[in-house]
Amino acid sequence: MKTVIFIPARYQSARFPGKPLAVLRGASGVSKSLIERSWNAAISVAGVSDVFVLTDDRRIEEASNAFGAQVLMTPATCRNGTERCAAAAELLQEEPDIIVNLQGDAPLTPPDYVEALVSAMIEDPAIGMATPVLRTAPEHLGKLQADRKAGRVGATTAVFAANHDALYFSKEVLPFYDNARQDAVPVFHHVGCYAYRPQTLKAYNSLPEGPLEKREGLEQLRFLEHGIPVRCVEVSSSGRAFWELNNPTDIPIIEDIMAKEGLV
Repeated sequence: MKTVIFIPARYQSARFPGKPLAVLRGASGVSKSLIERSWNAAISVAGVSDVFVLTDDRRIEEASNAFGAQVLMTPATCRNGTERCAAAAELLQEEPDIIVNLQGDAPLTPPDYVEALVSAMIEDPAIGMATPVLRTAPEHLGKLQADRKAGRVGATTAVFAANHDALYFSKEVLPFYDNARQDAVPVFHHVGCYAYRPQTLKAYNSLPEGPLEKREGLEQLRFLEHGIPVRCVEVSSSGRAFWELNNPTDIPIIEDIMAKEGLV
C-alpha cells in the first residue's frame, strides 16, 4: 500500500494571515516556522512513501524548499485543504493507495494518529475516508469551552455513530456536557487530519459546497452533506497534549506544550 502525505498551506487566512510562516519556539529554544514543524511531524510517520507541502504562495514554497521539503504548487482558487489535496493528486505521476491530508496548523499531531488512520483503511477497504478523534480530558475540555465563551473560533468537535461514522463536526463544543458530572467526558476533539482513497478525494471537487460547510467553515462537512461516510478513528493521547494553531493566541499554548514535553 503506497501512502503519501500532503500538507496544505495557504498564506491568506482571515483569522491569521501568514500562519504557515509563524514562528514557534521549541523546548531547546530553537525557533522554526509552523510549516517546518508540520513537515517534521509528517516525516516521522512510519510507512509513508512521500511528503509534499501544497501551496499557491511563493513565500511558503521558498520557506519549504529551504528546509528540504518537496512542494507542489496548487491553484489559488482552492478554498480549503481538501480541494488543494484533490488538485495536488492530479499532479502525481503515480496514484497512491491512500492520501493523507495533514493540515499545516497541527504540528503536535503524533505520528501514531496518522498511522492509526492508515491502518484502519487497510483493515477495512470499505472506508473511503477516515479522520482521528481524541476524547477530551477535563483540562482540555475547559480550554475548548473557554475559547467559545471568549468568542474565539478554535478547535472542532466530532459526534459519531455506534459504528464510528461521523454524524456531525462543529466549532461548537458538542455534545452538551454538564461540568458537574463525574462520568467520562463524551466530547471528542477532532484532530485536523484526513486519510482518503483517491476516488473519494476526486469526488470532492465535483460536489457543491453545502450550507453546513459554509456556516461552520469545516471542509469535511461537504462529504457528510452529500452522503459520503467519514469514519472517526479514536486515538489515545498517550500522555501527550494536543492543540492546533488557529489563532495567534494559540502560539504560547503550543510553545508551552513543547516546553513541557521536551519537543525541540
